[in-house]
Amino acid sequence: MTLRAVACRVGIAPPSIYPHFLDQSAIMLAVVRQSFAELTHRLRAAAAAVVDPRQRLHALCRAYLEYAQKYPQRYRVMFGDLWHPVVDGGVTPDEVTTMGAEAMRLLVDSLAACVASGHSASRDPAVDAIALWLGLHGLAHQRAVASWYPWPADITQRVAIPLARLVNAR
Repeated sequence: MTLRAVACRVGIAPPSIYPHFLDQSAIMLAVVRQSFAELTHRLRAAAAAVVDPRQRLHALCRAYLEYAQKYPQRYRVMFGDLWHPVVDGGVTPDEVTTMGAEAMRLLVDSLAACVASGHSASRDPAVDAIALWLGLHGLAHQRAVASWYPWPADITQRVAIPLARLVNAR
């Protein structure tokens, strides 16, 4: 992706893009920030639609995977496969970490609610939420690179239930 290509795609003269974006990395950073905001919005909507903590956690997992499936290019950019922000964009590691902090907070809070309601045996929801995210991230990646594979219908639950240390299965 080049600044010239982006300018042509949005219908402006290439020099017109420079007041908005210094370089290609700046465009990628804007895409990443917007994508994390959109993912967070979708996760919030999924969480708000469900009262039961266990079902809310499942809804968050599904929304995360649906986002990755619906927007595979954005998802790949968000997690550095196409862009290395600390090297390319002059962004600090702390800034990269905070980009997904709201989405992670939703996952942590949902898992903590499962603990409080007796649905999870987690002793550290923050750490177990990271493990859950890694499982979801791995599943999202594998679905993208092996879309032909006959994934079991309940694969999301098979990943989420043990990683979230869910008990009292329903």
